[in-house]
Amino acid sequence: MAAQDDAMDVEEQPTEIDEGLYSRQLYVMGREGQARMAVSDVLIVGMNGLGVEIAKNVILAGVKSVTLHDPTPTSWLDLSAQFYLGEAELGQPRAAVSAPKLAELNQYVKVTCRDDELNPEFLSNFQCVVMINAPYETQLAVNDYCHANGKQFISSEVAGVFGSVFCDFGPEFVVSDINGEAASSCIVASITQASPALVTVLDDQRHGLETGAVVQLDGLDGMEELNGRQFTITFKDAYSFEIDCDTTAMSPYKTAGYVNEIKQPTTLAFKSLRESLTAPGEITLSDFGKWDRPGLLHMAFRALDVWKSKHGGAYPTPGNLEHAGELMGELTTLNEAAGEGEFKLEAEQLGSEATVKVVQQLSVGSAGVINPMCALLGGVVGQEVLKACSGKFMPLTQFFYFDATEALPDEPLPIDQVTPTGCRYDSQIVVFGSEMQEKIMALNYFLVGSGAIGCEMLKNWALMGLAAGESGHVHITDMDSIEKSNLSRQFLFRPSDIGKMKATAATAKAQEMNPAMKITVYEARVGSDSEGLFNDDFFEALDGVTNALDNIEARLYMDSRCLFYQKPLLESGTLGTKGNTQMVVPHLTENYGATRDPPEKSIPVCTLKNFPNQIEHTLQWSRDMFEGMFKQTMEDTNTYLTSPDFAETLRQQQSTKLDTLKNVKAALVDDRALSFDDCIAWTRLNFEVDYNNKIRQLLHNFPEDQVTSTGQPFWSGSKRAPVALVFDASDPLHLAYIKAGANLRASNYGIKGTWDDAYFLAFLPNVVVPDFSPKDGVKIKTPEEEKKEADAKAAGGGGGGAADEELMDVDAQCDGIIAQVGQRCRCRCGCGCSQWRPLAVLTVH
Repeated sequence: MAAQDDAMDVEEQPTEIDEGLYSRQLYVMGREGQARMAVSDVLIVGMNGLGVEIAKNVILAGVKSVTLHDPTPTSWLDLSAQFYLGEAELGQPRAAVSAPKLAELNQYVKVTCRDDELNPEFLSNFQCVVMINAPYETQLAVNDYCHANGKQFISSEVAGVFGSVFCDFGPEFVVSDINGEAASSCIVASITQASPALVTVLDDQRHGLETGAVVQLDGLDGMEELNGRQFTITFKDAYSFEIDCDTTAMSPYKTAGYVNEIKQPTTLAFKSLRESLTAPGEITLSDFGKWDRPGLLHMAFRALDVWKSKHGGAYPTPGNLEHAGELMGELTTLNEAAGEGEFKLEAEQLGSEATVKVVQQLSVGSAGVINPMCALLGGVVGQEVLKACSGKFMPLTQFFYFDATEALPDEPLPIDQVTPTGCRYDSQIVVFGSEMQEKIMALNYFLVGSGAIGCEMLKNWALMGLAAGESGHVHITDMDSIEKSNLSRQFLFRPSDIGKMKATAATAKAQEMNPAMKITVYEARVGSDSEGLFNDDFFEALDGVTNALDNIEARLYMDSRCLFYQKPLLESGTLGTKGNTQMVVPHLTENYGATRDPPEKSIPVCTLKNFPNQIEHTLQWSRDMFEGMFKQTMEDTNTYLTSPDFAETLRQQQSTKLDTLKNVKAALVDDRALSFDDCIAWTRLNFEVDYNNKIRQLLHNFPEDQVTSTGQPFWSGSKRAPVALVFDASDPLHLAYIKAGANLRASNYGIKGTWDDAYFLAFLPNVVVPDFSPKDGVKIKTPEEEKKEADAKAAGGGGGGAADEELMDVDAQCDGIIAQVGQRCRCRCGCGCSQWRPLAVLTVH
């Protein structure tokens, strides 16, 4: 079989990125990175459990094509980790069976199966080549070609609870963004007249820069010679750095200015596998508690390859201590043969009992390819493939080793415990023994959430056989339904599942992988309101709980329940390319809620409204405005129209009830939209108020040349003098604001809108915009004043209550508004109807 290129139909990669599918991923990879991936062809050689995990991750991410290469017949040892192989596929080629199922994951990725010879002609078709559990002889031949021809090469191996990864992206691999973090942006506080010049930023935000970073200075008042210039910095402390520039003859710095980091591409030089085997350099550390382990595992995996080459490619027999001794002998021989400048273990480490034990553990379980190791390394290698294709994020340099020997018994298990029995769990039996497998199958677990992490957990459990025994059971709850954006990272779902409940769809796929798995599905939120369902009897019957949640509140609640019932809790979460796990064991570890992140720093209201100086401020202001205009006001109005208890509800909101009623009156009377033209006029007037009138009032209160009581310019530091906008319908941004606002307003009132520019341009001149003149006596708080008031209130236990006459005045105004709305909030179309249709409420997603 030379090829099966026509086996899977695939849609061509779209010219535009499918944001509905890749929306979450775009935040991490960026458009440029995603576009590079969409033209990358990937070859994966080896379709065991690790190979299929990598293929799954890469296909979901959206490369151009993935070609599978593995004619190896399916065996019982494969079924513990390869989720697309079952008993019915025993004896069939692993790649050919897996390809059609992998193709279902992403309609834009072409998935094919090939068994060509791995020669230069074949390898030239791919940007990235991944080899799984391949002998070094084959790896070396493929890597030599890739290294010399600009192809990225990755190899990986799983052997029991041990794993390895090697990356070679060539002698000149360009990384466009080494960390993926947002570029730093800070406000300048001072710049010295010196050589080199010292730049200090405001102390409310660390600059986050490292030596070698490139920054650009802009907007400086004084020392204008630096504006628009870029400099390489030298780190001094968290709030200052030096720039390689002599500023002694420049005009003194006065005020204002920004420091903006300019991300720079980095060129990395990788060594070939042939060079790296004997001179690996610094090996990436995976466990800070095992600082001496990477070098030992490097030599142990080399020795394992030698042992396999002498035994026809087979791994050491499970539980065979004689084979383990032979493996230790091969390691010793390699170490003694190391030449000058080549890597070798120190004699003390080579002869230690700890080294002998680790090599023995590798040998006796190496034949087992188990799911937990495949899932972990599949994620690591999958991310390395995306780095290779996108040029984003720092790749591994170059070897990476991982082991989980903590999961093994202290002494080797007897051979009868680890001998394969001809069942789907043979790989796990080889590593952990048949008694442990029986315990896993008898577990009762509660999985809370079935999104990205939940899907992975269900898949892992199905392959491990968790709850596949007579007394075992899994309970899963998730109240969410499947959306299109879920499909790029929640691999148990397909386009046909959109709209279905996540827990139900995920359970069906998991039971396809392992029909013996017993699962009960719930669609309830975990919390006090579901304690009748998840009650004492429910928790007492559990062996443990696994969280797959996306919010802190639910995590803390489940943590408290596990504490109360003394149940183990497995907690995890992801954020972009970052992830965390925590194991909570009663009486052994601290619980999830024992440590808390500090509360997020709140943004003062006056900063949001009048003195924003960070992008976060403008984003929060925009969100607040949207919520107020299109959501909260409409919700309050609907409550007024439909709730007989509206007055009682208002009495519980003494400080906000007047504003609430004013908004209701505006929605129903003053600014009631009867046509789309009303919506356009309303938006145009809001533009004038927010972007002209308020700014002119602010500058009237605080002129650009105002100085403080200390003689410093008022508009300095984090405060920047704004500029009032003059509306211009020919400005694309101004017109876009009007079009969006008018259509959103129309949606609230159920009015049909339009996006036709000509319609807006014809109507806008008819909008009468009232004249505005700034007023004296208008109070605008500064951040300093607001902080002083907050500190005084905190010290004095509050600022006292309002005077009785003020409360009476508020109550009287509220009564007056209710009377006006009650008399006038009737349909003014002349039809005589007396009922309002509830207004549509818009929300931020």
